[in-house]
Amino acid sequence: MIFRQLFDSESSTYTYLLADDKTKEALLIDSVKEQSERDKKVINELGLKLKYLLETHVHADHITGVAKMKEYFSESKSVIYQSSGVECADIFVKDGDKIFIGQIQIDIIYTPGHTNGDVSYYTNGMVFSGDILLIRGCGRTDFQEGSPDQLYDSVNQKLFTLPDETIVYPAHDYKGMTSSSIAEEKNYNPRLANKTKKDFVEIMNNLNLPYPKKINESLPANLKCGRTNI
Repeated sequence: MIFRQLFDSESSTYTYLLADDKTKEALLIDSVKEQSERDKKVINELGLKLKYLLETHVHADHITGVAKMKEYFSESKSVIYQSSGVECADIFVKDGDKIFIGQIQIDIIYTPGHTNGDVSYYTNGMVFSGDILLIRGCGRTDFQEGSPDQLYDSVNQKLFTLPDETIVYPAHDYKGMTSSSIAEEKNYNPRLANKTKKDFVEIMNNLNLPYPKKINESLPANLKCGRTNI
């Protein structure tokens, strides 16, 4: 399997490129509009055929690169969870669905809590957890139908049941960390490790975080698959 972890410094967003090294079919997870030229260049240099553009959720801190990437790779299909509120995607997935690039299977795991349409993608001992499970943290739950109760259940009933050695690749990191593992987060995540649901809800309800700087620009655009000119 071909794998690349790419980074947008303005929004601290990770974009993930996965491809089957035999068929060259590829997918991008959580693309960023401003990094579309970079992503196109990497895909072309590696001789890949972009098949899917996956989103873990509707982002509030950056505009997705889906629309721009579809201009470059017209045969690619956008993928998002069916309850995300997005109507323009090509493929709407649900819990338990599978998609394929060549012989690589990607399992869809519905993990709501940060938003109502959060999904994690699992393949080959790796989980792409979006904002649900971050490295020593988790996504906020105070807007976009966020729910600390749901997020707690998503992590403990879905992600923490994956094998301990599963590598965790989040949608963001703000401290220079690139990956973690399920075992690490079970033991060291300050919001989730050995916390009751009551403990967790209290933590999340008292974060008092400022809203993302680009929320008024990002949310409307991302509900339109990254199109800003309509």
